[in-house]
Amino acid sequence: PPPVQLIVQFLEQASKPSVNEQNQVQPPPDNKRNRILKLLALKVAAHLKWDLDVLEKSLSVPVLNMLLNELLCISKVPPGTKHVDVDLSSLPPTTAMAILLYNRWAIRTIVQSSFPVKQAKPGPPQLNVMNQMQQEKELTENILKVLKEQAADSILVLEGALKLNKDLYVHTIRTLDLLAMEPGMVNGETESSTAGLKISAEEIQCQVCYDLGAIYFQQGATNAAVHENAKEKFFKTKELIAKNGSSSLHFTIDEERLAGYCQACGVLTSSSDDASQQATPYSQIHSCMKSGNYQDLVKIFLEDNLTLSLPVQFRQSVLRELFQKAQQGNDALDEVCFKVCVCNTVCDVLQDRTIDIQFCQLFLKPSKEKIDFLLEVCSRSINLENTTEALKRKMASFLKNLCLGLEDLQLVFMISSHELFIKLLKDDERKLLIDQMRKRSPRINLCTKPVTSFYDIPASASVNIGQLEHQLILSVDPWRIRQILIELHGMTSERQFWTVSNKWEVPNVYGNVILGIKDNLTRDLVYILMAKGLHCCAIKDFVHAKQLFAACLELVTEFSPKLRQVMLNEMLLLDIYTHEAGAGVSGERPPSDLISRVRGYLEMRVPDIPLRQVIAEECVAFLLNWCENEYLTMQVPLPLVQTNPYVKLGQLLAATCKELPGPKESRRTAKDLWEVVVQICSVSNQHKRGNDGRVSLIKHRESTLGIMYRSELLSFIKKLREPLVLTTILSLFVKLHNVREDIVNDIAAEHISIWPSSIPNLQSVDFEAVAVTVKELVSYALTINANNHFWLIIQADIYFATNQYSAALHYYLQAGAVCSDFFNKMVPPDVYTDQVIKRMIKCCSLLNCHTQVAILCQFLREVDYKTAFKALQEQNSHDAMDSYYEYIWDVTILEYLTYLHHKRGETDKRQIAIKAIGQTELNASNPEEVLQLAAQRRKKKFLQAMAKLYF
Repeated sequence: PPPVQLIVQFLEQASKPSVNEQNQVQPPPDNKRNRILKLLALKVAAHLKWDLDVLEKSLSVPVLNMLLNELLCISKVPPGTKHVDVDLSSLPPTTAMAILLYNRWAIRTIVQSSFPVKQAKPGPPQLNVMNQMQQEKELTENILKVLKEQAADSILVLEGALKLNKDLYVHTIRTLDLLAMEPGMVNGETESSTAGLKISAEEIQCQVCYDLGAIYFQQGATNAAVHENAKEKFFKTKELIAKNGSSSLHFTIDEERLAGYCQACGVLTSSSDDASQQATPYSQIHSCMKSGNYQDLVKIFLEDNLTLSLPVQFRQSVLRELFQKAQQGNDALDEVCFKVCVCNTVCDVLQDRTIDIQFCQLFLKPSKEKIDFLLEVCSRSINLENTTEALKRKMASFLKNLCLGLEDLQLVFMISSHELFIKLLKDDERKLLIDQMRKRSPRINLCTKPVTSFYDIPASASVNIGQLEHQLILSVDPWRIRQILIELHGMTSERQFWTVSNKWEVPNVYGNVILGIKDNLTRDLVYILMAKGLHCCAIKDFVHAKQLFAACLELVTEFSPKLRQVMLNEMLLLDIYTHEAGAGVSGERPPSDLISRVRGYLEMRVPDIPLRQVIAEECVAFLLNWCENEYLTMQVPLPLVQTNPYVKLGQLLAATCKELPGPKESRRTAKDLWEVVVQICSVSNQHKRGNDGRVSLIKHRESTLGIMYRSELLSFIKKLREPLVLTTILSLFVKLHNVREDIVNDIAAEHISIWPSSIPNLQSVDFEAVAVTVKELVSYALTINANNHFWLIIQADIYFATNQYSAALHYYLQAGAVCSDFFNKMVPPDVYTDQVIKRMIKCCSLLNCHTQVAILCQFLREVDYKTAFKALQEQNSHDAMDSYYEYIWDVTILEYLTYLHHKRGETDKRQIAIKAIGQTELNASNPEEVLQLAAQRRKKKFLQAMAKLYF
């Protein structure tokens, strides 16, 4: 094995605890064998020259901590002595070096622990491996906690080491052998200044400075003043490496990381050296950002476009920071963002990178000033006399594409008449570009010569109309929309501007009324305001939706009572959405005014008003979610129940929920709701005679027999959030799923007993659709409350019924965990019923986890010994087997295990079973309370261990 692995093996063997005659665990004895093993580990480290880089890469924190503590011990550092209280100059060289090594490692470990660590991809769950990993993790955290508490002392020790101006020695294999001899044979050689491997004072200072710089830099995240200390140490390290050369060091330093540290410290600290400040553009940019000197910032970016010294990631990070500041309300930064973005874009063009989307967004509204600055950046970013042809072609292509993308011809002429453009594009290329522009806009006669004065060239009507239509599509300001439409109608009376965008959609019931408006301008305005408002609703931009609907309402109130009522209805729906997405999320009840408007909408009797079904659907769901059951049950007008299917469904749901706590005979409404849902889930059968004369049966999945389609019912249920309503409808569908004759595994649900037990015409029900609906409903319900144990049991039962046993166990365990504080309390018996436990047993059995089966057999009200014994006889088990014996509390099962292992000749496993059975708390003579407590403690540990496997 590699040398470092030998250290692990030696130390693990030396630290292995012993067991005495009373089976009690004892700390590892200090005998000759263990001392030799520790010495061997130290020799391997000495062979590696105590290189912390090598040791840290291959050894875990607990192992390296043990190794360095052994080094301190063998170097005669008194145990329990604070290193900060020891005078290093008065100690033997090897002892001082051991203290330095330990404290350097402590500091490096603290720094390393602050870096993010990529988690290793876990393999198949194995309980013993997971327990070992968890123990190592806890041990590492405890060591780190101690190291962090002692960090200040370790820093003082290392700072003191910098004042030592003498060489030190570190133990070699020879000195370690001498130390292992009898004290009388050593003759004081290891105490002398010449024993061991010599480490020069400069090398010690170099390493200590680097490690101190790293810890100071880490502390600078919370205390910026410490960055000065870090900078001093890093630059000192750099000087020492330059003086002595990195190759002479016994311990290597990552010079790339050191350079990064120096650069970061240079940026984060203010330097009095103006020359060095000017030498680093990073420091200049940082200073400009800090002081708000954005003019100089743009100048630095502009100059760098010629040298290309700044990395693209750094450029992008500065731009992101500027955008963030602009979004926080600093409007003056918009221009700076544009200028830096242009510099970055031209840099991307020259380096053959894709143009960023931010540039395209900022150029949606080009202006003369923007084009002027862009042309200045392009001119200053390329030296036409010295640059390559490839760079010239890239710049020419960029300017040509920019011309083709602009709609304003005055801006096009600004670019095409610029000196850089004329030099970069040949005559035939310019002519080709002009031909392309002419095809795009045939009314304009483009001149092939550079135009020096183009401000007097008028834009065509078609260009202006196109620009206005573009603004019309983008705008969400109702008054700006009105102004644009007035301008457009002033230019032409031939166009219907409500057709400009195919994204503007208005429901057909509204579209027929709106398009019947005679005045063209009013018709366009109403249609566009309505379409944009509905789109804003769909993307949850409720603020703009309200502004658009309010403007539309004000407009239609003047001439159409019908459209006025339509807008009032849409504004009601908008207010429902706004409350449900805002205050409703935190459980705040809606204002009484909103509830009154919802009731008023449902009771509305205005003739000839176009209505959207979704508004009624949302209103009923809104009332159910806020427990307005009294109104839905008692006060809804009868004609409304008869004509609106959602109101009827809402009334039946409200009445059923209202009566749930009552006696069984009062649940007439539950039967009514059952019949309505059964009718919705029924299929209509038709007979058809084929060409061969045979009659075949055709089933129509979406039946029209019910008050609505199944898909509409599912869509409505997914608008509900009230737990009791969801539980009621979920239990109904579960019962309907269980009614079918060929069902093997029933699904359990709360309140399932209130529903009828049979259906007169089973063949008419589409049970496949019912099964799909149950799955969709429980998945939706768990998005509302992932900790509802009854819903989790339903999900588990579904997985069990579909033979997905690992997933079923996951949800059975999750259901128990959420109602018992992760099994720290007893799982309620109505959650872990005998049926649930038996299903968990079957899952474990089919997953070949037979020891888990035996343990779960104890959870039943009457222990199932037959199943437990049969499971324990299986020798091909995929679980941790004897590691689980500590979770068995039933003495009969433990006695059977002892007999079984004795019969098979498995002595080690028999001993584990005997140890488990010999625990005093399982003695049959104990009081019942003690036995129950022992059982409960083992249940808790077993279920927690299972949860770690399946979560």
